[in-house]
Amino acid sequence: MAEAQEEAIETATSSDTDDQLPLRDLVMSDAVRAIHMTIDTQWGSLQQSARQTAAARALWGRVVNDPLADVLAGEQLLQGLYKKMTRDRMSNAKEVSGVMLAIRTLWFDARLQAAIESFGGGHVQLVLLGAGMDARAYRLSYLKETTIFELDFPDLIQLKSDLICQVVASSDNQTNLTVSSDRLIHVPADLHEPNWLQKLTDSGFSPGTNTVWILEGILYYLSYDDAMQVLETIARALEKTARMVLLADFMNKSAVSLSNDMYQFYSDWPDQLLPRIGFCNVKVSQIGDSDANFGLLTDPENLFERRRKIPRSVDIDPRDGSPCCRLYLVEATGSRSGEDS
Repeated sequence: MAEAQEEAIETATSSDTDDQLPLRDLVMSDAVRAIHMTIDTQWGSLQQSARQTAAARALWGRVVNDPLADVLAGEQLLQGLYKKMTRDRMSNAKEVSGVMLAIRTLWFDARLQAAIESFGGGHVQLVLLGAGMDARAYRLSYLKETTIFELDFPDLIQLKSDLICQVVASSDNQTNLTVSSDRLIHVPADLHEPNWLQKLTDSGFSPGTNTVWILEGILYYLSYDDAMQVLETIARALEKTARMVLLADFMNKSAVSLSNDMYQFYSDWPDQLLPRIGFCNVKVSQIGDSDANFGLLTDPENLFERRRKIPRSVDIDPRDGSPCCRLYLVEATGSRSGEDS
C-alpha cells in the first residue's frame, strides 16, 4: 500500500492538486479515526511529532518498509504531507517534503544493523527512548535475537497499542503482522523525570547485556537539563554495560532557533560533547553524506548538499544569508572497560 501511495504522488499533475491520497479502508475506519481524534485533542507537540515521522515513513514507502506507518500517522497528517510532496514534485523542488525523515529513518536502520553485527552474536538489547510511533519491532528481520524496550509517555504507548490492535484485528492484516524481535517490552515513563532508568530496569533491562540505545527525534524537544540528564544517565550505564552503541540525532543552534517554542536542546559539536561525558568513537554525519543519502537527494543543488559544503562553524549561508540549519546523525560507542575492541 505504501508503494501505491508514493506512486500516486509521482503521477500527480497540476490538474489534481486538490485530490486526496488514496488510503486503505483501515486508516479511514471509525475506530482508527476515533483514536486519532483523541490524539489530536490530548497530545502536545512532542507526542505529535511521532505521527509526523510515521507519515513520512508511510509516504516514502518506496524506500522505508513500514506496514504500520499509515495507521500510526492517521488520515489528516498523511493527506497534509501528500499535498506538500505533490506540490514539491510538480514544482521540481530540489528536495521533496519528508525526505529528511526518510533518510533519518534509513540511517538509523542501517547503523542499528551494523551495531548489532559488531557485537559478534548473542542476545542484544535495543532501547528506544521516546519511541513514539516507531515500528522497528515489526519491520526489521535482523532483530530476531533482540529484546526491544520502547519507552515513552504512558498515554502514547496505550494509544499506539490501540492502533496496532486495530491492524491485527483487521482484514487488512494480510501479512499476519507479528513482532519480529525476541521480545517487545513497553515501558511507560517520562524522560523529563530522572527515574526513567529505574523503570526501564524494573521492566527487565539488564545493564550487563550488549545494548543499542536509539534517541531518534527526541533530544531537541527536551530542555538542556533534561537532555543532558538523559545522555549522562546512559553514559553512567557504561560502567555496567558489556558493550554499547548510542545512535542519536542532534540539531544545531540555528535549527533550534527556527522554533524556540518547540525545540530547546541543541549541540553544534556533539562530537565534542559526548566524549566529555564518557562516550568514545563518536562519528557525526549530516543529511547528504555518503552514509546518509540513500540515493534520495539527486539534485546537486539541494539544500542539504549546500549545507555540507559550508564549514560547521559558519552560522549563516554566505550565498543567501539564511541560517545554516543542520541535523547531525551521531553514532558513539562505549564499553565497561572504557575501550572498544
